[in-house]
Amino acid sequence: MNATLIFPTLEAVKEARKSIENVVNYTPLQYNSRLSDKFGANIFLKREDLQPVRSYKLRGAYNKIKTLFNEGKVSQGIVCASAGNHAQGVAFSCKQLQIKGTIFMPVTTPKQKLEQVEMFGGNFVEIRLAGDTFDASKNAALEFAKTSGAEFIHPFDDVQIIEGQATLALEILEQQKEAIDFVFIPIGGGGLASGIATVFGKLSQETKLIGVEPKGASSMRTSIDNNLNTELSEVDGFVDGAAVKRVGDLTFEICKNALEDCISVDEGKICETILQLYNKDAIVLEPAGALSISALEQYRDQIKAKNVVCIVSGSNNDITRMEEIKERALLYNGLKHYFMVKFPQRPGSLKDFVLNVLGENDDITHFEYTKKNSRETALAIVGIELSNPSDFNGLKQRMQQLGYFESYLNDNPDVLNMLV
Repeated sequence: MNATLIFPTLEAVKEARKSIENVVNYTPLQYNSRLSDKFGANIFLKREDLQPVRSYKLRGAYNKIKTLFNEGKVSQGIVCASAGNHAQGVAFSCKQLQIKGTIFMPVTTPKQKLEQVEMFGGNFVEIRLAGDTFDASKNAALEFAKTSGAEFIHPFDDVQIIEGQATLALEILEQQKEAIDFVFIPIGGGGLASGIATVFGKLSQETKLIGVEPKGASSMRTSIDNNLNTELSEVDGFVDGAAVKRVGDLTFEICKNALEDCISVDEGKICETILQLYNKDAIVLEPAGALSISALEQYRDQIKAKNVVCIVSGSNNDITRMEEIKERALLYNGLKHYFMVKFPQRPGSLKDFVLNVLGENDDITHFEYTKKNSRETALAIVGIELSNPSDFNGLKQRMQQLGYFESYLNDNPDVLNMLV
C-alpha cells in the first residue's frame, strides 16, 4: 500500500454531506418492479440521474471546490479535465461559489455535454477542447494548472472528491432499512466505488460491492488482475463517462481490497439496457448510467431473492446517439448482420436476392452498391435486420447456395466500426 496516500474516512464523509447538502439533491432509492420480477430479486435504483447536473459527479466536485474555497485557495481559479459529467459538476460549483473555472474536454465530447457545461457554468467557466481522450485533456489541464496557478480538480483520484461521492452511500443506508446484499457500482476512474466502499466498509460490511466497467475500458479489472495500477494502451470511448485508460492510484488501492468482484459488460448489452429502460421504465440514461443495471444478468443466480442496489450514475445522453445505441443493441442480440454480397451485373438481380435469399421477416436496412460495367459481378455492402437471431444460419446458407455470399462483416471490427 502506498503510505503517502491519504485515505477517505467515514467522519470526513459525514462532514462532506453537511458541506454539500444545500446544493445536492437527496436522490430517491426506487424499487423497480420490472427488474425485480425479471431477476427474482428486490432491485432498487439509486437515481443519481436526478441530480441538478444529472449525475452524481456534483457531490465530489462541490465538496472539493467548497473546501478549497473555504481555505482561500481559489484566487487563481480552478481547472479540470472531463468527458462531461465531472465538467458539469465543476461548472455548477463554479457558478454557485462564483469562482473562475477552466474546463478541458476531449474534442470528441458530445455536443449536448458541451452545451450543458456552458449552461451550468455561465460566465464563470471557459471550455477548452484538447485531445481525443480524457487522458489527453487531463494532461492539457495539468499543464494549464502549472502555468496559471489554478487549482486542479481531479475527477476521481482525490480524497475530497471520493468523500463527496461517498455521501450517496449514506443516503442508501438510510433509505433501505433491510440488509443490502449487493451494490452494483459503475467504474470509470473508481472515485464512486471508492466512496461507497468507504461507507459500506464501516457501516454494512456484509454487503457485496460489485464494480462494473465497459468491456472496452476495463482498467480497474486489469489493474486488480495485475495487482498493479495498469494503464490500458487503448479504450473504446463509446461509454464516454467510464472510458478511462488508467484508474486512480488512491482509488485502485481502495477498490482492489474492497470490491467483491469487478466485471465488464459488453457495450452492446449496455445499449440494450438503455433502450429497455427508455421504452419500459421511461428512464433516459447515458451509457455509463446503465452500466450497473447491465451487469445484473451476469449475477442472475447470485442475486435471487436478495436485496440489490444499482447506482444509476447519470443521464447526460445526446439524443443524436440513439441510432447508434439501437444499432449496437441489434448487433449484440444477433439481429443485425452485415455482408459483402456479389450481385450479377444484370437487371433484376436485386429482386431475385430479395425474393430468394431474404426470409419473410428479414429487412434490408443498409445497401451500398457501385456498378462496374467491366465485370460480371459487382460487390455491395448489405445490412440485414432479422426478427429472430435463429434466422441467421438460414439466411447465410441461402446466400451461399445461390452464389451471392462474398464475406460476413460482423466479424471484422475495423469494417464494422465504419458502418455503425
